[in-house]
Amino acid sequence: MISRRGLLQVAACSAATRIGLSAGTAEARPLAGLFPIAFSPFTSDNKLDLEGLGNQVKFCNRGGVHGLIWPQLASGWSTLSDSERMEGTEALLTAGKGGRTAVVIGVQSADPAAVTRYSKLATRLGADAIISLPPSGVTDEKALLDYYQTVGRTTELPMFAQFVGNMSVDLLVEMFRTIPNLRYVKDEAGEPLARVGQIRERTGGEVKVFSGKGVQTMITEMELGFSGHCPYTNLADLYAAAYDLFHAGKKREAYDMFGRVLAMGSIMPVNTIDIMVARGVFKEGTRIRAAPPVPGAPSKPHPGPVLTANQIREKLQTYLGPWLRA
Repeated sequence: MISRRGLLQVAACSAATRIGLSAGTAEARPLAGLFPIAFSPFTSDNKLDLEGLGNQVKFCNRGGVHGLIWPQLASGWSTLSDSERMEGTEALLTAGKGGRTAVVIGVQSADPAAVTRYSKLATRLGADAIISLPPSGVTDEKALLDYYQTVGRTTELPMFAQFVGNMSVDLLVEMFRTIPNLRYVKDEAGEPLARVGQIRERTGGEVKVFSGKGVQTMITEMELGFSGHCPYTNLADLYAAAYDLFHAGKKREAYDMFGRVLAMGSIMPVNTIDIMVARGVFKEGTRIRAAPPVPGAPSKPHPGPVLTANQIREKLQTYLGPWLRA
């Protein structure tokens, strides 16, 4: 297995990583690498499964995954109540204590008081960073700048902005100039592959760019200088291995590892909770709530047969067994 020591040393030297100190931790957990978006698992009676939520952090720790983000679009954040978000944040951060996986908490809300509440809780409980989507339906960039400036003032933690729709590079540069802790962007606006160079050049490399949209172009993303990648959680250990290999100079091995993820996507969906059930992270019968579409999600159902948990386990073992680290 490839050592991550070199990667961690490089990341620890960056300015972005130096401010990545979570409350109560002795040293920073690097904010670079694989940062999948955690699912929001629910029981059969529609209660947020806090154990299942925490199990995702443990899964990432076992698998050498660099970070985990919750709740965002793939988490169905807009379906969560205030109490579910508060309880979920506590469960996730409690489960992550002492591990190597950084935990980033989503704080977006149309209610400024709720944003402050989520951010203060994340800070108090030792999150490594916060992240926020823009307010729903807001497209005016002055209003978006005001929103993110307000979010930035709620904490000293490092802050990610998630860009969607038509949010411009100009807006991001102005946010970088006026929000001291805004040093990361998860970019799903426009064509991220075409924008990453502009973002890095215009911010002197100080804003670190993370990808989304299902991370279907990971090799190209790494070649272009993306600092992180945010896929679904199901196969995060393989994605993390691809990242580690690439940044250790083993690009052909990284290509092969990422190819295994894409190949598995031809056999079964990799954007549902089914693999998490098959891998023992979620209990049988776990559900998710219906939520708005996620950028990069398949527009049509997977064309293959619907597989049982046992059938998924068999295929994972047959095709990916030697590389499953979690």
